Amino acid sequence: MSPAGPALRELIAAPHPDVAPLPPAAHPAPDVRVLRGVPYGEVEGSRPLELDLWLPAAGNEPAPLVLFVHGGAWRRGRRDDMGLRTRHWSPGPLQRIAAAGFAVACADYRLSGEARFPAPLDDLRAALRWLSLRAAELGVDTSRTVLWGESAGGHLASLLALDPAVPAAGAVIWYAPSDLTVPRGPFDPHSAATPEALLLGAAPASVPERARAASPVAQAHRDAPPFLLVHGEQDTMVPATHSEALAARLREVGTRVELRMVPGADHGWYGAPDAVVEEVFVSSLRFARGLVT
Repeated sequence: MSPAGPALRELIAAPHPDVAPLPPAAHPAPDVRVLRGVPYGEVEGSRPLELDLWLPAAGNEPAPLVLFVHGGAWRRGRRDDMGLRTRHWSPGPLQRIAAAGFAVACADYRLSGEARFPAPLDDLRAALRWLSLRAAELGVDTSRTVLWGESAGGHLASLLALDPAVPAAGAVIWYAPSDLTVPRGPFDPHSAATPEALLLGAAPASVPERARAASPVAQAHRDAPPFLLVHGEQDTMVPATHSEALAARLREVGTRVELRMVPGADHGWYGAPDAVVEEVFVSSLRFARGLVT
């Protein structure tokens, strides 16, 4: 190969996300702009990792950040989907959070068909690193970050919030798994066919240290930020005992936690009246605002 070979390879590659130009913004409302498909990370042999950014109207101070993590059993999902009951909202929930003064980043992460745990957590850490690196350009204050996730995304958001290296102001967690080590509802830790097993790469009972590392209840500590845990009482996919157990453990170590059970609601707020789903969202946003003001 000629000496020009490696140089040409570098030349034709897309710019690294750390220095790549930001895409043009869309303006769905006068007080919000959206940047879609922004590359934030590169993983050898994997697809590009991207995020969408919902940014409030520019102000005198950088905006606090919500990092939203989507659900989908760690196996599927779309980064800008806040769940079944919010898909018809207009404006949508992410736009509404941005209109309330937050920057909102919703990030891709590698799914269980692509890589095993802790890969998705590593990806979300990389997203936070990129957001911190480009913070001045974006008008974002990542020292005031609220982690917000639903279902499997709530599980990952919980683990991020409990990571001492992540500067989180708090977490809003909707109907998320918190313990991958003991049977709860349909989950059997000895089965290699569950979503949890696909995440870990083996039946959780056969990899106990990895299952514990992936269980927020086992990672709770006294310096953790405040948590809001919201769960449907009738959840048939992720039993409400997951949130109850995490709340109990957080209280035990001295962390501020609010636990709310939603009567009549199954997973994804299925079965709850529209007014109740709306109120859950509004109260969750109010909690997030209280963490950064």
